[in-house]
Amino acid sequence: MAARLENRKALVTGGSRGIGAAIATAFAAEGADVAFCHDGDPAGAAAVAAAVRDYGRRALAVRCDVADDDAVGRFWAEAERALGPIDILVNNAGIGGERPFAAIDLATFDRMIAVNLRALFHFAQLAAPSMRARRWGRIVNIASQLAYKGAPGLTHYCAAKAGVIGFTRALAAELAAEGVLVNAIAPGMTETRLSEGLSDAWKARKLGELPIGRFGAPKDIAPTAVLLASSDGDFYVGQTLSPNGGDVFL
Repeated sequence: MAARLENRKALVTGGSRGIGAAIATAFAAEGADVAFCHDGDPAGAAAVAAAVRDYGRRALAVRCDVADDDAVGRFWAEAERALGPIDILVNNAGIGGERPFAAIDLATFDRMIAVNLRALFHFAQLAAPSMRARRWGRIVNIASQLAYKGAPGLTHYCAAKAGVIGFTRALAAELAAEGVLVNAIAPGMTETRLSEGLSDAWKARKLGELPIGRFGAPKDIAPTAVLLASSDGDFYVGQTLSPNGGDVFL
């Protein structure tokens, strides 16, 4: 069976660990070259780059704060120099942080929006022109099931992730006729570095809500990204797929 992403060029934000690392590695296993960024995780980045190369694919790892416009522009240009025009964009980089609503200052809120929502818009604007010109492209945005359900202590996070879903739907409607398909993934609670910042009480409450009885792992999420990035996902437009262990029924 032919690899589903043979000779595609993918860019994954936040690809040195967690869900981003699982997606980058899964893409390489399916035949894609992968560029990814990280924000201060050289060891993780080296491990993921090595895993990509183990599949015989090219890898590029670049440190980049996705909320820094100049750094984003440099990363994008370097990725295209190294790999060629990007076919698949996965907007995965994100931050969390449990905090009561009354304790969230505007600087914290702005940082959450900048990383979890504004950066997606910026990367999509960089990706779209070449994808439209070639009449083929895939943009996959990582949202969260909390965009639907909400959660105490995460009002800023939930707001940003709900924005990701709205952005995905609007951009999909605008680009689909030109061969560029835009979709999202809304994972349930997944054991990553981001989730480590949640309190034990928050995690215990969430675990009790899950019919499957466990939290997700990054490997549970990556196959959905492969689906949406490959020809298997050719009829998905503006959708948000939610591997969440039954936390939200959509």
